[in-house]
Amino acid sequence: MKMGLCAIAVLLSWASIAYAADPNPLQDFCVALPDNKSDVFVNGKFCKDPNLVVAEDFLFQGLNIPGNTSNQLGSAVTAVNVNQLPGLNTLGVSLARLDFAPYGLNPPHTHPRATEAFLLLEGALYVGFVTSNPANANQRNKLFTKYLKAGDVFVFPQGLIHFQINVGKTNAVAFAGFGSQNPGVITIANAVFGSDPKINPDVLAKAFQVEKNIIDYLQAQFWPNN
Repeated sequence: MKMGLCAIAVLLSWASIAYAADPNPLQDFCVALPDNKSDVFVNGKFCKDPNLVVAEDFLFQGLNIPGNTSNQLGSAVTAVNVNQLPGLNTLGVSLARLDFAPYGLNPPHTHPRATEAFLLLEGALYVGFVTSNPANANQRNKLFTKYLKAGDVFVFPQGLIHFQINVGKTNAVAFAGFGSQNPGVITIANAVFGSDPKINPDVLAKAFQVEKNIIDYLQAQFWPNN
């Protein structure tokens, strides 16, 4: 009994200090080198020799330039993560600029490795996120939404499906901060209907409770030449 109580106490103490985020750096900085072409992979990127680091390794320019929203969705994301800014390696943060044409959409997606703090600078957006599956099977995933105006900040918790859509007649501009040097992104529609190879339509038809021809149509939108 005593050993059991001790084990519980240890687990609780671990849980109280555990959190999901990039690991803390063990030096002032670790400027990323270009991806190694060998078969060795690391959780992050290899470090540049500190004696060869220059100020430009910590600089990204051009975030003042609007993204090209001339696409089907009417939105553009300009990411500034470790792949664009090597100095972010091991520092646990990144950011992005988001541009929206009138009625443009940043479709439902997730960031598997980061919470997102979203600041709207210009325009009006309708945003929201959906919770993970509830423990009670009789309950539904809950949707949290808000209409944002310039100056508003909204938080999207790590890993949860979320979206933003421009509900105004003018362009909208936002900036997002992430709690990871490489937050990742999974766009739900692309992943489900545009994966390579395709998910078996029978699987999706049963999951979505629709006829197979509907799935065939949706997959064709992401595979127009097949």
